[in-house]
Amino acid sequence: MKLNILMVEDDTSVAEMMEIFFQKEEWDVDNAQDGVEAIEMFKQNPDKYDMITLDLNLPKKDGIQVAREIRTISKSVPIIMLTARDSESDQVLGLEIGADNYVTKPFSPIALIARIKALHRRAELENPEAEVKKSGNFDIETPTLKISKARREVSFLNKPVEGLTPKEFDLLFTMAQKPKQVFSRDKLLELVWGYEYYGEERTVDAHIKKLRQKLEQVGPQIIQTVWGVGYKFDDSQVKA
Repeated sequence: MKLNILMVEDDTSVAEMMEIFFQKEEWDVDNAQDGVEAIEMFKQNPDKYDMITLDLNLPKKDGIQVAREIRTISKSVPIIMLTARDSESDQVLGLEIGADNYVTKPFSPIALIARIKALHRRAELENPEAEVKKSGNFDIETPTLKISKARREVSFLNKPVEGLTPKEFDLLFTMAQKPKQVFSRDKLLELVWGYEYYGEERTVDAHIKKLRQKLEQVGPQIIQTVWGVGYKFDDSQVKA
């Protein structure tokens, strides 16, 4: 697995330690030492990078600002946020604005390597390189919703749902396959993120919140909360 990584880290000792472990994996690494530099490096060649490791506490622009701007350029590049803050709100905010995972400092470099590999494998599955010609066929088709997994397209009430991240798409696809079935947060973590995911249930909540916001730009809410259990897809009350 050959990767090009953009490492955004202003702490020299941490950056040097991470680079040693990345080089052992024979990965190429570019290091940005502040938020402004990170954005400029990514803008110059966004297709170059397979992964971004992003420190939350950065000079000039913090990790939240950087992640938000990167997501305006690329919806799919995987981002792992590194934070010394032991704050759930910071972690949830990072996930809400587009980070795919987070690691709290101090962390094990070996565990970070494992997360990078797992996230990259999922990203490859979610973004196949082969172009698929558009057709009238959909993997899921209800009276209100149409989903093509190959094209990563969602249509709700005959209007496109724009800007879904890979995880938001997979959450919707997973639940829409079984309308009205309730999925627990643990089950969604297992099905969407995989067994190798080290996150928490709040990860699911953060992504569901963003998914709902994007669906509501098109029509009424079809992702329902089942209190104390989890979430379900139900468009039976929506008039097509």
